[in-house]
Order: sequence, then C-alpha cells, then structure tokens
Amino acid sequence: MAGGVAAEVKSKLHVVDVVGETVQLRKAGTTYKGLCPFHGEKTPSFTVTPNRDSWKCFGCGLGGDIFSFVMQRDSVTFPEALRTLATKAGVEIDERTKREDAHRARLRDVLESAIAFYHAVLTTSKNGGAALEYLHGRGFTDETISKHQLGWAPAGWDTMSRQLIAKRHVTPEELSEAGLASPRSNGSGFNDKFRERIIFPIRDQNGQAVGLGGRILGAAKAEGDGRTRGPKYLNSPATPLFDKSRTLYLIDKAKSAIRKTGQAVIVEGYTDALMAHQAGYDNVIASLGTALTPGQVALITRYGKRIALAYDVDPAGEKAGAFGVRALEELIRQLAGSETGVELDEVRVVRLPEGKDPDEVLRDSPDLWREEIRTAQPIVDYLIDDQAHHQDLKTAGGRDRFVRAVMPTIRAVPSPVMRDAYLQKVRQVSGVEERVLLEVLQATRLPGSPGASIDALRYGGGQQGAEPGRINAASVTHAPDALPIGEILRGVAVQEIELLRLLLLVPEEQPRVVQLLGPDQLPSTIARELFRAIVFAHETNDQGVRPVYSLSALLAALDPETQVFAQALLAKREPDFGSLDRRDLDYEVDRLIIDLEGLALDERDDYNKSALAEAEHEKDDVALRRLMSERQSINEQRRSLQRRRDQTRLLSRIPAVR
Repeated sequence: MAGGVAAEVKSKLHVVDVVGETVQLRKAGTTYKGLCPFHGEKTPSFTVTPNRDSWKCFGCGLGGDIFSFVMQRDSVTFPEALRTLATKAGVEIDERTKREDAHRARLRDVLESAIAFYHAVLTTSKNGGAALEYLHGRGFTDETISKHQLGWAPAGWDTMSRQLIAKRHVTPEELSEAGLASPRSNGSGFNDKFRERIIFPIRDQNGQAVGLGGRILGAAKAEGDGRTRGPKYLNSPATPLFDKSRTLYLIDKAKSAIRKTGQAVIVEGYTDALMAHQAGYDNVIASLGTALTPGQVALITRYGKRIALAYDVDPAGEKAGAFGVRALEELIRQLAGSETGVELDEVRVVRLPEGKDPDEVLRDSPDLWREEIRTAQPIVDYLIDDQAHHQDLKTAGGRDRFVRAVMPTIRAVPSPVMRDAYLQKVRQVSGVEERVLLEVLQATRLPGSPGASIDALRYGGGQQGAEPGRINAASVTHAPDALPIGEILRGVAVQEIELLRLLLLVPEEQPRVVQLLGPDQLPSTIARELFRAIVFAHETNDQGVRPVYSLSALLAALDPETQVFAQALLAKREPDFGSLDRRDLDYEVDRLIIDLEGLALDERDDYNKSALAEAEHEKDDVALRRLMSERQSINEQRRSLQRRRDQTRLLSRIPAVR
C-alpha cells in the first residue's frame, strides 16, 4: 500500500456516484441534494459537494468523504470500507493485505469452531448440565441460549484444543493466535484459555466472531482443594480479531434498535445485556469492563447520539469493581473534548435500586427498568449531586472539598453555556459565591488535570532516549525519500496535513488539541482515523493507568493504509514544527483549528446558497425567510471567525513577558 490506495481510490470514484447508489440525488446548483439515509427526514438536508469530494447532512450532522459514507452506511471500519471501494474502483490491494484478510478469515473460522464446540457441550452433554441449570435459574430461555450461542468450557487443560485439532484440522498455533489457547511453560503443548466457564461469544458490529467472554460458575475457588480459577469474568486476550477497547457486546444485535431510538443503554456484564434483549430492550450493549473507551464511544455514535449508563456507579469509590468517580470524570472529559455529536446532557446515569443488578431488575421489574432509563440523570448533574452527598456542606472544609472535587470536571466542559449552568448548580448546592467559584475555575491547573501544563506533560511522555518534545522521523519511517508523499497525501486538506504532522512530531501538544478539536471536524476519513488513533494512544486502561506515549507503538497499531499516511506525514520536510517554541506552537494549533472551522463554514455556506436558489425558484417564502436568517448567522460566524483569526495573529506578535 506504499502508493496510497486511499488517494488512488478517491481519484477514481466520484462521490456523487458512490452516494447515489444509496441516496436519490438531484442537482441543485453546484451541489446535489437528497434525503439523508441515516435519519428520518421529509425535507432534504443531505447534500453532496463534488468539488470537495464530500457529503454532509445538515439535519443529523454527519458528513465526510466516500470512505466515511460507506463506513456509516455499512457499519464497517475504515479498512473494510477501503477494501469495498478499492474493489469498485478496480484498484489493486497489495498481496500483503490479501494475505492478512485470508488469515483473519481463517482465525474467524477457528473461533466459530470453538463457539460451536462450547455450545454443544452446554446443550447436549452431561458436562454442561450444571451450567445450563444455572442459566435457566438466572431466567434465560433456551431460545436466548441458542440465539446467542452460549456455551460451556469443560474442565481439563486441553479438552477443546484436542477436539478442534483432531476433528477440524486446526493447528495449535492457530488456537493460540485466536486467543483460545496458550503454550505451556514447559513447551510440551497448549492449554485451553477457557476452562470451567460459561462462554459468551463476542461479535463485531457485522456479527462476525472476534472473541469470547467466560464467566466462572459459582464460587471463585474449586471445591476441596482451594485452587483459584482466576477472575470471575475473563475476556479473550488481544488478537488480530479482538480489541476490547473497540468492542461492545451485542452491538450486532443492538445497532438497529440504537439507530431507531437514538439511544444506547450500556451495562457492564454479559448477562445484563442478554437479559435486556430477552426482555425486548434491544438497544442495550455491554462495555466489557467499567471503563468506556473512545473507540467504544466512536462505535456507539455510528448509530445513536444518546447514552445511558446502567452501571454499578459508585462515585465515592467504596465498592470494588464499581464505576467510580475517576471513570465518570474521565468519560466527561473524553466526551467534552470530542466532536462525536454526543452532548453531555444526553449522557445519563441510570439509578438502579440499591443492591440490584440490571439483569435482576429486567427479570423481576421490567416496567421499573423502563422508567429508570427514562428518568436517568445527566452525568455531570449526577456527579455534582453525589459529590455533595459525600461531603458535609455545612462546614467550610466540606464545601472546599466539594468544590475542588467537581471543578476539574466543570472546567473540562467546552460549552460556556453549559459550564455556566453547572457553576450555578454548584453555587446553589454549596452556597459558595459565584465570584469565588469563578476564581477556583480560573486558577492554575494542576499537572494531570484537563489543560495541564504542557511542560509537565513534556517530561512525562515521549520516547525513551529522545530529546524531550522531539521525535526523529527517520527512526520510525523506512526510506522516507522513497515514499510517494504527494500521491499519498492527495485529497487531504492542507490544514489536516499540517495539524496531524504537528501532533505526531510534537506530542506534548496532543492533550490541548484533543480538548479543542474532535475527529469529526476533520474532512478526510483517513485523517480522522489517524486522529482517533492519537487520542486512543493517550487513554487510560481499565486500571486507570495512562501509558507513556510512543510514536513507534502508535504506528504499529495502525491499519496499513493509515500507517502509510502517517509515515508520509513524518517524511515531509516541512513545516518544521520541531524548531518552534511553545508560544509559536500554540499559535499554529489555534490557526489550524480556525482554518478547519472555516472549511466547515464554507461547506455550510455552499449548502445555504444552493438552498436559497432553490427556494427562490419555487417561490417558497417560508423557506426563504429561514434560509436568509441562516445566511445572516453564517455571515456573523464568518466575521467572528475572522476576529478570532486576527486576535490570534495579534497575540502571537506581542512579546512574551519574561
């Protein structure tokens, strides 16, 4: 893929033709219009702009290029969309990618064989009798067990492995790579990864098997000998098929309901999600752990923009394994700093009865479940109320601890209107004067908080042995002079190229950019993919540990096309961001973000002009008044953008105070 397959595909396919296969388009000036396929509408707000190779729905906010359209339409990843369109364009995918596709297909076959084996053990053998009885006792029907292919992993170190090797001609190495077995320490064979566990097959959004989840039956220790059998829940390890941070249990069954209702309800456990589907609540998914990752949020927002968290939420941090205050705050910051279309007040926390798991409520009181979902509390309000509940607000110390606990979260909220609303709530709850709260809000931020000092971040990250804040591109690219950089970067906006190159070469700017910009504000799909990967590289794991940023690790985790794109960015000779000081870097970030906002405004301007011409032709006075009002708003936004641009230039010229 060293030639830039994405760029070649875009040059050979016309955006009108690709979108026109799904949407009935009609010409409107220099654009094309139609009814959006991603949300119900009667008046066309979906437009295709050929001279930008882009599409945009001004009703639901979705937009992008031909790759993002296929990703949204078919609910697939970028590499899958690329392969689909490459075939359509007659562009050859290299042999390595073909081999990788065939290899992944083989691993899926191996995984499906294991799923069939475990399901047969559960439903047709004496070995699975106790597990089947347990599932029936939890309220699961045979129909649910069959539909979701639940299984039982029997005892024995290699029971499953021996069966698949003997009867399905699977190799031990394939079992290991699929996450089903691991080599013994003495080198004498392989052990099954899952033993004496109920098996829950995990599938991607297209229904293809990617991994397994296993739950211990009964106590965590085997009777008699006291041997531990590992954690209560066990997921497949990371494999070429399985990335827990980008996977949601039952997303394949839930995506249609999420799209229809506009809301995803997230639970923690497999049984919670299964019971919800059995009860008819098909928009429920499980996050495979208490942390909700950016990759999972991105997957959810393909189908709906509202999220309800039906976790075991414990902001006080008193219960082991609960969704604690740090996870709440991290999720708020993650959503506040992104352009997923998810509004913070549309992310809500479901209050379940004390001591009740979601599956219990669903089984015993389905009407209560429906009501609790309907009345779920916005996440920031929930956090404020719970922090207030755990402090004595009658004392000065209690008020101080309360304000210090909630202020980092409120500071992360990008919308001034919402931030002001939350400040007013804090004032009402605590009795602390507004001027004091504003003083706290504007105080110097501590390292590790949103907007922390870049100098503090500089020396906490980067590659070992590298100069702080500098990365040698030659160390992560192969023969950069041989890369056809112009070919690879063709079709990507100059502003995207410069911003992503800055982020790769000067990683200490990444936290600030993530707070100011979301991936959906980048016009090109391949640029969005790289931006998301950069964001994900900074995310904490399930234990709250934030990994040290590593450019080489980031590149290694990318799909082949995005990896080549990143290498081309690094191999460019300019702009030379590494020679700029902190102030100049901040200016470059501000300038590029303003320019990207300008591109989006240009797109809206084109749509408005086209719609105005159409309304004038049809003498639609109502539409004309609405569009003229929108035109005034666009012009005001353009003037505001120009004022910001001028102010940014002016501030960059003022000598720094030493």
